[in-house]
Amino acid sequence: MLIWGCEAASCGTFGFDMHHSYSDSVKSILDLDGSLPERYSFDYYSATAHRDRLIRGRHLSTTPTSPLTFIAGNDTHHVNTPGSLYYANVSVGTPELWFLVALDTGSDLFWLPCDCRSCVRSMITKSGQQLDFNMYSPSTSSTSMTVPCNSAMCYARSPCLADSHDACPYKINYLSNGTSSSGLLIEDVLHFTTDDSLQKVVNAPITLGCGIMQTGVFLEGTAPNGLFGLGMESISVPSVIASKGIVVDSFSMCFGNDGIGRIIFGDKGGSDQGETPFNLDQLHPTYNVSVTQIAVGENITNVDCPVIFDSGTSSTYVNDPAYTTITENFNSRVEEPRYFQPDTRVPFEYCYKPRTDSFPAYVVQAKQGGGYMYCLGVVKSEDVNIIGQNYMTGYRVVFNREKMVLGWKASNCYDAEQTNTGSSNTFPINQQNATGAPSPSSVGPKATSARGQSLGAGSYEHNSNSLSSKALIFLFSLLFILS
Repeated sequence: MLIWGCEAASCGTFGFDMHHSYSDSVKSILDLDGSLPERYSFDYYSATAHRDRLIRGRHLSTTPTSPLTFIAGNDTHHVNTPGSLYYANVSVGTPELWFLVALDTGSDLFWLPCDCRSCVRSMITKSGQQLDFNMYSPSTSSTSMTVPCNSAMCYARSPCLADSHDACPYKINYLSNGTSSSGLLIEDVLHFTTDDSLQKVVNAPITLGCGIMQTGVFLEGTAPNGLFGLGMESISVPSVIASKGIVVDSFSMCFGNDGIGRIIFGDKGGSDQGETPFNLDQLHPTYNVSVTQIAVGENITNVDCPVIFDSGTSSTYVNDPAYTTITENFNSRVEEPRYFQPDTRVPFEYCYKPRTDSFPAYVVQAKQGGGYMYCLGVVKSEDVNIIGQNYMTGYRVVFNREKMVLGWKASNCYDAEQTNTGSSNTFPINQQNATGAPSPSSVGPKATSARGQSLGAGSYEHNSNSLSSKALIFLFSLLFILS
């Protein structure tokens, strides 16, 4: 049943569950238990910081790393672990085919591995088993259509002629050096169910990239089964479905403390959420906002600091002078002894040894035993300022492109209106040699007995209404525990 062309006031919402690559559900499904470091451990932060440098490339190269060697363009590639942060199980085409795509607010195009010359076709588990990914092909989907050169969606004018009906080619170069996706633009349908009690089927027409050639980190585990761009450009899925009147032009992402969350299209949030406007004076619009004040305890400092909200980046990166303002103010208020040379696996500069009688009440002791420390969860950047997933955890973040504002509210991501676990239990890989674990979309969230006991930047509560609509104020009493 195709539902589109609704009036804004009557448009419903729909979406799908999303899973952190280090969540128990993903590790279980992909047979990765024991292959990935435990979340919030030293090795976890080392791995995610390395991943940020690879994916965000030159912007985050604040520490020296060895030169990156990319795999040559062979027909088939295998990876051992997923490289992106959040994944979702989505279905495309007719008959529907499932894909485990990486979610990224920092890019626009939704592309899938398609009629591949160079892409990742499978993963090798720790037990040596091969899990084969689904591959998209327009020739096998009855609802697919080629985007012609004369389409408004076709940006490639050479060698594609504007008045030509030939297929529109695309090539996107990403920040990470040597990383790209190229192929042809295709129109097809993306399948949803509404978030209301009726759970109506929505077959949303979208534009996607038939990714024939992937290079760089895309061959090393980053977005091995496709990338779901959520940016502001007209070609992104949120833009396309809003332009067709399927939903209002807004969506939310809720980042659960346990690594399970939900993305909801058509969600504008509530009247009780904090909001701040997007900066729109950019050639290529992004989810960029202005931080005008930084609060460390009760000390508030005025700053002029544009930041990008990017769900595809693990940590939060801030450049000077804001970084110095934050760290020095924070350091002056900490009584515990500081580690001036913290573990080299930790990307954070300001780390401390907690006193046994003042260990933060909203965290739990690491299972691995031994010593631990807590750190200010901000990394110094030489270029752009990025609010990463670590400061979105525990929040429902609303990207309202209709009002051009960013909204946020503390959330456990399990409220009835935010979570729908009725999606398909079909996992987008061939599991004939796998363990038969359930798919990400069929792994139901488990209620936690103590919401404030999760580790991470979002594990506290505060009144977001106290934040001004113009100033986004970060409360840096929010810390990490590392074991």
